[in-house]
Amino acid sequence: MPLDPHRDPIDPATETMKPRPSDIRRARRERHRRRLRSGGQRAFAVLPTVLTLSNAACGFGAITFAAKVGPVETSAGVTDLRSLWISAFLIFLAMVFDALDGRAARWAKQSSEFGAQLDSLCDALSFGAAPAFLMLQFVRHFEVRYDVPFDYHPRLLWVIAVLFVVCAILRLARFNVETDDEDSHDHFSGLPSPAAAGTVASFPLAIGDLIDLAGRTGSKGQPIAAFLVPTVQIALPLITLAVACLMVSRIRYVHLFNQLFSGRRSRRHLIQLVFGGAVVFLLKELAVPVLFCYFAFASPLRAAWDSRHRLGKRAAPGHTD
Repeated sequence: MPLDPHRDPIDPATETMKPRPSDIRRARRERHRRRLRSGGQRAFAVLPTVLTLSNAACGFGAITFAAKVGPVETSAGVTDLRSLWISAFLIFLAMVFDALDGRAARWAKQSSEFGAQLDSLCDALSFGAAPAFLMLQFVRHFEVRYDVPFDYHPRLLWVIAVLFVVCAILRLARFNVETDDEDSHDHFSGLPSPAAAGTVASFPLAIGDLIDLAGRTGSKGQPIAAFLVPTVQIALPLITLAVACLMVSRIRYVHLFNQLFSGRRSRRHLIQLVFGGAVVFLLKELAVPVLFCYFAFASPLRAAWDSRHRLGKRAAPGHTD
């Protein structure tokens, strides 16, 4: 094909390729560091930093309360089940602080690389180590206090807890590398670590009501509750392992807060709101593990269904690409 005489010839030495997204993010971080150095001091946002450190304090508190679990009551008279409940509650409180610190930084226009790294370190404690240790103590409590049909080997439980912590750290590191301040944050790649921690912590939070229901002789839900109490002890380590794998997966998860409280909401989001409200109304505290498990496992099940549906279409006779 002849060249257009009116176009300037392309010089291969000056021709540039389109920059990759990773190069753009690296350049933005470098420009941010230069602005900090030129200003003479590093940006240190007081309010977001206090909220982030409160997240870490809640994570450490969750570990200390879970560590009180033993074969006898503590000197303060707090039972093992109460200590587990407080530990789970502190993990959920850490989720609140984690949701507020980023918004406070953006509201004050004080977002910084320091804040992002500090947030990941605190999240590793509150949403990695704390829920893993809580799971270990929860299963140990049931093995000591209740006649459960199946006991996990302690080494197997330890391996599951370590895998959860490792996957949470990898998830946080990947988020830092792949995300910048200008992203819309409408979706996540992999299950967010706070959601994984909430899924694990939701069972100790709700198990007290389930045990109370199982002890009500003559109640309509008593047989179901009596069946679910030992089932939770068996299922929680498996759920912990599953959400650990989902954290490092590439499955797409929606940003629930942004989808529900900002922008336009689709019919599916409204149906999910109605479904969540009905579950909370019917189950009360028991709705917490149901909703968290729905969020954690609905996306991979939907992705598996879509993949199977596409494979079925390709295998259908007469199908052409």
